[in-house]
Amino acid sequence: MVALKNSAEIKAMEKACRISAETLQLAGELIKPGMSTKELDRKLHEFIKKQGAVPSFLGYGGFPGCACISLNDQVIHGIPSDKVIIKDGDLVKVDVGAYIDGFHGDNAATYAVGEISPEARLLMDATRDSLYKAIEAAVPGNRLGDIGHAVQSHVEQFGFGVVRDFVGHGVGRKLHESPEVPNFGTAGKGIRLLPGMTLAIEPMINAKGHEVKILKDGWTVKTVSGSLSAHFEHTIAITTNGPVILTRP
Repeated sequence: MVALKNSAEIKAMEKACRISAETLQLAGELIKPGMSTKELDRKLHEFIKKQGAVPSFLGYGGFPGCACISLNDQVIHGIPSDKVIIKDGDLVKVDVGAYIDGFHGDNAATYAVGEISPEARLLMDATRDSLYKAIEAAVPGNRLGDIGHAVQSHVEQFGFGVVRDFVGHGVGRKLHESPEVPNFGTAGKGIRLLPGMTLAIEPMINAKGHEVKILKDGWTVKTVSGSLSAHFEHTIAITTNGPVILTRP
């Protein structure tokens, strides 16, 4: 069942979402060659705690980090490690959330480290653009399929693959709420979008193919093709005036 939020609840969510957004922004400023993903994770954890919030992901389902940090052909859910060192040319995906005053925020971005290939740049740009096209489709009266169709129709024109096995979701008092928000679908199909819905829309796009696999650690998701993957995410609220991005710094 979809939990619709009233204006007071959406207002309360703004704080968690702002902290989440500022944490993600900090990640982009900190990432550099030679840094381990664990060092980055520790700094993000410290920042969230200083804001009086709790990392949404730490301990969630047993996840051992504050943030999911995934490199290159890793799609999502990369476990921070002292052994994983960020290098020039990497694509670094950071997915992080914060919990405060009874609500969660959730957002993600892909960062380029130094010089990257034209294909990697196109993948990043197309994935980011598809997120905003999906948000534009998240208006009252539209259907859930309109969101997924907006992502799929944009990225597939470049030959990229939309991950099917993992999707966006509702977010609010729980980190994962109904409904699931796929990044693929048919326009005009699915449940109707209503004011009060709060959704984490998060395109996960592979350079080649949509197939993914989970590694032996039980968390890290990689592309089967070995190709690069990009990931962007915002938490939004659907209002009578249209979608509002809550995860802005």
